Amino acid sequence: MTTLRQMQSTLDALFPETDAQPWDAVGPAAGDPDAEVTRVLLAVDPVAATVDEALEFGAQLLVTHHPLVLRGTTSLREDRYKGALLARLIRGGCALHTAHTNADVVETGPTGTTFDRLGVNADGRQPIEPLASRPERGIGLVGDFAEPITLREFAERVARVMPPTAGGVRVAGDPEQPVRRVACCSGAGDSLLAHPLVTSADVYLTSDLRHHPASEAREQALIGGGPALVDVAHFASEWLWLDGLAERLRASHPELEVRVSTQTTDPWTWQIPQGTTPASSQGE
Repeated sequence: MTTLRQMQSTLDALFPETDAQPWDAVGPAAGDPDAEVTRVLLAVDPVAATVDEALEFGAQLLVTHHPLVLRGTTSLREDRYKGALLARLIRGGCALHTAHTNADVVETGPTGTTFDRLGVNADGRQPIEPLASRPERGIGLVGDFAEPITLREFAERVARVMPPTAGGVRVAGDPEQPVRRVACCSGAGDSLLAHPLVTSADVYLTSDLRHHPASEAREQALIGGGPALVDVAHFASEWLWLDGLAERLRASHPELEVRVSTQTTDPWTWQIPQGTTPASSQGE
């Protein structure tokens, strides 16, 4: 019999909780450590859709990248979504475990998997913000293609490997500029826009870029050089690595049935295409 305690030990060996950022909340969030686990669902977000999927699958463990309870919680009221989701998981006998920034820093985490899928050389990769305890690991990565490609080709490659979302792939830069050195931070990455390893890259791939930081980075690039920007949905940038995690869990626990959620949990669900130039003001 495989217990939740054993699964938590396996997950902590893969993603030590000590590698998480100080502000993060990782590891076990709900569940009886002595309960039996036979089915595991992996997902990016702990939301109603993935909780539904876990319970319908009969999972005793839901592993998500994002934490459900990150800040201090004073209530589990079921008329609030966090309390309602935790109550449903507990009643359904399904534990919840989070591997967030402690998974971001490993070579097989979201950013490393993105580099693998895009064809960035494995040799020479380095973290943008290394861990003090293990400098070979850290938040974000920079690496090189064996041969340069155009920014258009790079963005098209990103669009092919990422799961589709309503927002698609947004690009800032000359479509024909060459791209060889790539900087990437899966998830929200505008805090790294001014980092020297990012500013010296040909392109920076990340998510949740806000108007002003992106605009300032591109304006600075016009004067002193800097990367083109490719922005994808946060969910999309952190989904690819789940297949690799499923394989590692199956290898460690072949007795388990492990499934990756195919739910798109990006909050934006549709868009209306617009023209390429701003609409004229009425009355002119």
